[in-house]
Amino acid sequence: MKARTRVAISMWAPLALALPLALAACGPGKSAGPPLPAVTVAHPLSRPVTESVDLTGTVGASRSVDLVARISGYLESVKFADGAYVDAGQLLFVIEPEPYRQQLASQQAALLQAQSEFDRQQELLKQDATSAANVEKWRSTRDQAQAQVELAKINLGYTRVTAPFAGRIGRRQVDPGNLVGAGGATKLATLEQLRPIYVNFSLNERTALYLRAMLRQRGLDPKAAVGKAPVLAGLSDEPGYPHAGVLDFTDNDVSSSTGTVAMRAVFANDERTLFPGLFARVRIPLGEARAMLVIPDSATGSDQQGDYVYVVDAHDTVERRAITKGPLTADGRAIRAGLAAGDRVVVSGLLNARAGARVAPQAATATPASGS
Repeated sequence: MKARTRVAISMWAPLALALPLALAACGPGKSAGPPLPAVTVAHPLSRPVTESVDLTGTVGASRSVDLVARISGYLESVKFADGAYVDAGQLLFVIEPEPYRQQLASQQAALLQAQSEFDRQQELLKQDATSAANVEKWRSTRDQAQAQVELAKINLGYTRVTAPFAGRIGRRQVDPGNLVGAGGATKLATLEQLRPIYVNFSLNERTALYLRAMLRQRGLDPKAAVGKAPVLAGLSDEPGYPHAGVLDFTDNDVSSSTGTVAMRAVFANDERTLFPGLFARVRIPLGEARAMLVIPDSATGSDQQGDYVYVVDAHDTVERRAITKGPLTADGRAIRAGLAAGDRVVVSGLLNARAGARVAPQAATATPASGS
């Protein structure tokens, strides 16, 4: 019996030694597994938001004209600096005028002679000293001479090229001393009107239908919105949308090649901040401001299934939540549908968030803005 007891003790001795070590390992401050990934969560904010449609457009001149030499001659002088702003009627180019002055003088002399002979023939006709045919002949000669005088005056006027409207003129295409207008019109420069100015943009079919529905909710006929519906614009280096204009044009049909509707807004552009060729952010406000939930735009994602965010439930488990995005505001991205005020939205540590996985959520000290 004693031998059997000694064998049993020797078998249990290693286990008795290992037990205190195992208990020590499971003591305070120790974890049985890897720590849960950390994420930062925040509740959506309720903010007054004006519904809008956000687009990208291109600035274009409200009027543009190529100034050309309409007569043949040597360019005598240029009366502007390249890229300058010019007034309506301002003299820009002078084409050698002297040959055209001489043509006008010659035609005026011919008119004077024809008028004198016509008057003489009328007097002779009263004395039966000439025929009615001669009178009509000199009437026709007088009228032709009058037409030539008018043409000579027009050609002389073409020697002075003036601005048809106020705007910014580009660089001159021809230097003084060159022959212009020989064999056809010669382009001299391009003038663009900047006040007012256009911003051109397009709506895809889905957005166009949404815009039409929203305008009708406001009691506006989409066709009657031209000239009334407000449009805001901002350049890439400007915060927000500082330029206010109105809808100026909307095309009748959806383009079969692009699937979009062409539209245009007009802006006063008194400061000449907008100029042709710039890209502009365009916003069309719809209705009055109403309370909407807002989250950081960086917290939203998008894939083939649509827009989404990650939220953390009461058991600290991540859930993917489909959302409907609204406009981007100074406080973040407005959400039309998919979120509740009490949801804990993952706003930081998105790489650690996987649908169905548990996380260690930490409350954000403040919901960051979108950075727009």
